[in-house]
Amino acid sequence: PSPLELGHYICRERGLGMARKRHSDEDVLKLLREIELKLTAGNDVASACRSVGISDATYYNWRKRFGGTGRAQLSEMKSLEKENARLKKIVAELELDKLILKESLNYLKPRA
Repeated sequence: PSPLELGHYICRERGLGMARKRHSDEDVLKLLREIELKLTAGNDVASACRSVGISDATYYNWRKRFGGTGRAQLSEMKSLEKENARLKKIVAELELDKLILKESLNYLKPRA
């Protein structure tokens, strides 16, 4: 067997299974809308989720996170998350500068 096949068997034995599929936020909204349509048509949650290829636990997590958001709100949320990350980085850098200044001040203080 080739090394790729061996890697496949090793992963299967360790229980790693299939790799997780990462969906973009837009894909998540699309799938949530699709599931909601299936639910209004009379399907239950498990079969609606199975038809789009996700678990019902994933559906509930996505619904909790993306509940009633639309595309405009999603782009606004992304921009706010980006701005929040930028501000957190600035605060961390300022804290580091503050610590450096405190240490240098303690070093320069005359000892009695």
